[in-house]
Amino acid sequence: MNRESRIYVAGHRGMVGSAIVRRLREEGFERIVTRARTGLDLTDARAVDAFFAEERPEYVFLAAAKVGGILANATCPAGFIRENLAIELNVIEAAHRHGVKKLLFLGSSCIYPRHAPQPIKEEYLLTGALEPTNQPYAIAKIAGIELCRSYRRQYGADFISVMPTNLYGPNDDFDPRTSHVLPALIRRFHEAKERGDEAVVVWGSGRPRREFLHVDDLADACVFLMERYSAEEPINVGVGKDMSIASLAELVREVVGYEGEIRFDPSKPDGTPRKLLDVGRLHSMGWRARIPLREGIERTYRWYLEDAVPAL
Repeated sequence: MNRESRIYVAGHRGMVGSAIVRRLREEGFERIVTRARTGLDLTDARAVDAFFAEERPEYVFLAAAKVGGILANATCPAGFIRENLAIELNVIEAAHRHGVKKLLFLGSSCIYPRHAPQPIKEEYLLTGALEPTNQPYAIAKIAGIELCRSYRRQYGADFISVMPTNLYGPNDDFDPRTSHVLPALIRRFHEAKERGDEAVVVWGSGRPRREFLHVDDLADACVFLMERYSAEEPINVGVGKDMSIASLAELVREVVGYEGEIRFDPSKPDGTPRKLLDVGRLHSMGWRARIPLREGIERTYRWYLEDAVPAL
């Protein structure tokens, strides 16, 4: 890419897409193409093809997706697989048809087997059963990886796949019905503090371990990889460290300033026991995450107070 490149960021209003737009602008890219969902339905193949024919983007960051936590995945499994498959197929096919120079597809660490060896290497994909609580979403993301791989093999398309670990940051989803664990904890502790509740209940046993990457670090990695990586194998993006949900809850409690008790509800599902990505391939290229978890949570909580609370 150069500063005159025409770049389309699909999903620019979401947490990942908005972070990629911010990072591109920081780097001096000005010809950034975006469309709100109301102006372009990415599940509509004809509309997507017409958009690419009109805008002629040279580079594409495919960050648009239907996402959510355990509750959302359990409630709407058909919606998760249907919408994500449609978005991926339509955008990737249009990028091929209209001569896009390079496309970066954003996958998810949930593509890996539930009991994959830790830390998880890229080659562990499709070596075991998936986590049942988000299997439809994971299968859709695996299909996106295979689309990129297949278009590369058959047509020589420079389409790459990036697998981020658990993300958080500005523009995250704080809705308790659809959010992931970290934003859900931020909201829950904040509201408990405001009400003066004596305890906060956290789903599960607290024992599962997770890795967390600030979305601004992911955006930096995506721009880095768009400019430096070209291969059919997906590449992991993470920090290389994890922590228990119990430790995460304690950290969020401290950042929010909630002084009550934390209680775990083991009757609720834990999800995958552990999910830590092996980021050796990315580190060998010279990229590492820079935002420490506490600092990232502090930034995210400030954003939540300033931008998200009034809208909820």
